[in-house]
Amino acid sequence: MHIKDRTIILSGGASGLGLATARDLHSRGGYIAILDMNAENGTKVASELGPRAKFFETDVSSTTSIEKAVAGAAAWIKETGKPLGVIIPAAGVGMPGKLIDRNNTPIPMASLDFVININLRGTLDLIRLSLPLLATNTPTTPDGERGVIVMVSSSAAYDGQPGQVAYAASKGAVRSLTLPLARDLASLGIRAVTVAPSYFESNMTAQMSDKVRKSLERVLEFPKRPGKGEDFAAMVRHCVENVMLNGECIRLDGATRMPSKL
Repeated sequence: MHIKDRTIILSGGASGLGLATARDLHSRGGYIAILDMNAENGTKVASELGPRAKFFETDVSSTTSIEKAVAGAAAWIKETGKPLGVIIPAAGVGMPGKLIDRNNTPIPMASLDFVININLRGTLDLIRLSLPLLATNTPTTPDGERGVIVMVSSSAAYDGQPGQVAYAASKGAVRSLTLPLARDLASLGIRAVTVAPSYFESNMTAQMSDKVRKSLERVLEFPKRPGKGEDFAAMVRHCVENVMLNGECIRLDGATRMPSKL
């Protein structure tokens, strides 16, 4: 899939890894529809990127909010004449917590719902509501490709740490749905790929304590540093451009495996 003159719908695009991806794909000539809850950041990023970017305030845990954003993106696509080529549901949250605490109290179900609704439900909801814009595209390559979906899983889908049950469940589900989604969409010429980053510099990891951060730094293999937004964005770009990447979840972790104890 060529990035130039294609619209990219990107949730979580106003900060962290999503923002790095927005900047990278924009620099390659893409039109970026940024979906995010943070109106201040989103408006600022869209202004910074210029006329080939547009911000839509969106809560991915709300179908109504996503519907409004996708309708706005569709109107923008009609205005620019640049068809949708890529869907990237990158909005995500962590909120660690064990299922039962030291006082023998179960975690509130609302905490589990919060993580799963954004990381899993929000991913599926954005994809299903955006797909009609992809499915009606004119194929752009001899292979008949119409578009690509690049999802975001996590190393927690493979080796989640204590307190990551909800997070690992949501990201593991994204990993697991990659192949069946690719099979569902194969006849339409739409690919589905997932990237599973490990310890990356992001808004989520910035909230870690020094103890957790040092614990993770001890198990890094090579390179001996957390991943950067540019590393993640480069992988997303490759997933978009390489037509043979389909139905796979790619670990992006520098050979790091998360420890069972902090």
